[in-house]
Amino acid sequence: MVTFLRRCAALTVALAVLCCLPFARAVEIPEPTLSPDANPYSADHPELLEDEQLYAASAILVEASTGLVIFEKNADEIMYPASTTKIMTCLLALMFSDPDQMCTVTAEDITFYEDGVTTADLREGEEISMRDLLYAALLKSANDAANVIARSVSGSTSGFVDLMNEAAVSFGCTATHFANPHGLHDDYHFSTARDMAIIAREAMKNETFRDMVSAKSYTTSKTNLMRARTFSNSNYLLYAQRNEKDNKYYYPDAIGIKSGTTSRAGYCFVGAAERDGIELISVLFFTGENARWADTIKLMDYGFSQYASVTPIELYNMNPITVVTSGYSLNDTDMGRLQLACVSANQNDTTRIVTTKDQIEMMAANLKDTMLITYTRELAAPIQAGEVMGTMTYFTATGEAVEYNLVATRNVARRENAPKTLEEIVSETEADPNPFPPFTVEMALYIIIPIAGLILLIRMLGRLLRRRRIRNARMPKPKHRYLK
Repeated sequence: MVTFLRRCAALTVALAVLCCLPFARAVEIPEPTLSPDANPYSADHPELLEDEQLYAASAILVEASTGLVIFEKNADEIMYPASTTKIMTCLLALMFSDPDQMCTVTAEDITFYEDGVTTADLREGEEISMRDLLYAALLKSANDAANVIARSVSGSTSGFVDLMNEAAVSFGCTATHFANPHGLHDDYHFSTARDMAIIAREAMKNETFRDMVSAKSYTTSKTNLMRARTFSNSNYLLYAQRNEKDNKYYYPDAIGIKSGTTSRAGYCFVGAAERDGIELISVLFFTGENARWADTIKLMDYGFSQYASVTPIELYNMNPITVVTSGYSLNDTDMGRLQLACVSANQNDTTRIVTTKDQIEMMAANLKDTMLITYTRELAAPIQAGEVMGTMTYFTATGEAVEYNLVATRNVARRENAPKTLEEIVSETEADPNPFPPFTVEMALYIIIPIAGLILLIRMLGRLLRRRRIRNARMPKPKHRYLK
């Protein structure tokens, strides 16, 4: 009887365990859905993007060079950033350490108190380069690598976390607090889409960081304890194919940067894309596993539909300058009007103007308010095609002056018998070796006529004066008069 009862008890326990197994699994990551009231999204009209057409609970899109916000949805709402945290971790490592320095893994670095943590399978006592750790953290999102990075830079994880928070404030973040270097859940580890965009902008200014996050894969060096490892980038936007199949989320303009996932944060992604000199950065918090790629594509397409990139020459050509010359031939069909072409004064010039399409149109319409226009010669005929008539100077956002030449697009003949221009007079005078001006008949007439006129005037005045004296003179009285 006792044996029977024991068997029943054991069976009861086994059944209880089996019943509880589904609930013992890791908490599933939520998959948000679109509102049933949302307007259908059209890829043919990305400029019509609306908040409700994004799966993400919080999102932002900014222009990378200026930080100007192009699109936002709940961008200031406090969110859990998950492994997008590693953007800050790796940026600080590049700022305060040498990528070639060797780091030693400790037991603390590889100890985690939850299951399913993504790691690079580092071993205690393993010696590995900072560069390999950075790739492990950015491409595979290895949390053990993030711990080793933090301790190697600051001596302790807590010291590195302090550095992360100080850096966030210095970058301009206002609602971010880090509690660890990897992004695993902590109630006091949070940020906003706006703040994460600020951090991502700073990170993408670092060329080494840009190279790392755009790499599709990376193979580490062999260490003292492990063979070489190969990490693949978790960013689906970078791959034309995945698992030998066409990837519908491939985005040719994508250049990075980092994904993140926890059960509390949902699926997150910070992306970057570049097209025709325009670089955009997007942040998505609490979206879906594939929705993060779809949402990013929607944001990027929206941004590229709003922004344009032109060179100063292309901007000039939208509204070229036409001047009216003087002294032109009466046979000139354009009545002396001359359009000027803009050419670069520096063959290596790579200057581009990145702003909204509306702003570019306004700049072109008001070119003389946007550029400094200076004429370097008198706008008088004769003029030869290709002759430099002036300069156009564009001042970049950093204050650098970039100069362009304004040149004549056609010949303008001079009118016959037109008086000499000041430039011609000066040029002839400087070229004449005679220190005195040349003596001509015209010059003689200029001298003789005034003198002759003066003499004639003097003689006329003299005659008038003599006549007046004669009239005023009295007949003298005779001294002796006799009558005969």
